[in-house]
Amino acid sequence: MSALRLRVDTPERAGLDPGELQHLVQEVRGLTVGDRPWAPGVVVVAGRGPVIAVREAAGWAVRYTAYDATTDRGVEPEPAARVPMTLDTPFDLASLTKLFTAVATLQQIERGTLGLDAPVGAVLPEFRAVARRGVTVRQLLTHTSGLRPELPLYDCRDAAARLALLRAEVPTTPAGRYRYSDLNMLLLQFLLERITGRGLDVLIHQGITRPLGMTATRFGPCPGAAATEDQRRPWAKADRGMLRGVVHDENAWALGGVAGHAGLFSTGGDLAVFCRTLLAGGQYGPARILGPDIVTLLLTPPGLGFAVDQRWFMGELAGRGAAGHTGFTGTSLVLDPATDTFLVLLANTVHPRRRPPDNTPRARAATHLSQATHT
Repeated sequence: MSALRLRVDTPERAGLDPGELQHLVQEVRGLTVGDRPWAPGVVVVAGRGPVIAVREAAGWAVRYTAYDATTDRGVEPEPAARVPMTLDTPFDLASLTKLFTAVATLQQIERGTLGLDAPVGAVLPEFRAVARRGVTVRQLLTHTSGLRPELPLYDCRDAAARLALLRAEVPTTPAGRYRYSDLNMLLLQFLLERITGRGLDVLIHQGITRPLGMTATRFGPCPGAAATEDQRRPWAKADRGMLRGVVHDENAWALGGVAGHAGLFSTGGDLAVFCRTLLAGGQYGPARILGPDIVTLLLTPPGLGFAVDQRWFMGELAGRGAAGHTGFTGTSLVLDPATDTFLVLLANTVHPRRRPPDNTPRARAATHLSQATHT
């Protein structure tokens, strides 16, 4: 696998079928069309090896000023006031943040400052219930700690109350059973900050985004980002109004915008670099953020922070070791070591308000990329 930097070139130069990729682009454009589109705006970046073969932006970064609950529609401004989507538009990554937390954790494991099977209580003894259960770093990364999906930190009166709620949380399912939980990544954040003496935002900047040249990837606020939700109860957990450039996730917001499970903003181009780095065994150009053996561990089933072979959003890329993740705001990425391909699909599907997720477009885009490799 090459560690060459990405370049934009033709599908043919990437060893991909141009007709199949054209179908991908046409479908992505169609996702933003109509009165009730899948998403107001979308960015897709896809490629193989060091070649970016697809770069497309469609629709609107800001299409609505509010959500009208009486008509169940977004309130649209004059057309001139809309903000078009561009390839450089940052998105609220939501749970794609977890991938960066996972990489930051593996960096500490590689350096010997943390053990993959080390008990979390050895570093964070004040998290007494987790310590008593013997929860390990591996269990946090694989969502097998037994912790419930989330806690209402957004309803706590202050930082002390939020911390007390987290520390008192007792795992509610047996260790070893998969149960996806934001709390796993929050505990990893506390653990990383304890052993390094640095904030998670600093660790990700110094250890991942700066060496890789991912200058558009950072925790918010992020002016110019694609808008997300007119966040109000009862459909949301807080009353914050139309959000743009501030984290959508209510718990990440309550924690000041920097959290192990959500809070990062990024662009399609930056995430392509992240994907390429992992496909190249942890190296991009002269920068190395992980060794190849630990990257293999990161991406091998069941995955450490990464989901592996999930057909519901990976389509036909699933089944041969593809890895990736989705984010609640409409973001996703997939990388497939078997074909050295990657797909970044970013959308503001929660604009102007959240709806039950429809992952069919993600799976279809991934299937088009898979079929494009059959050349």
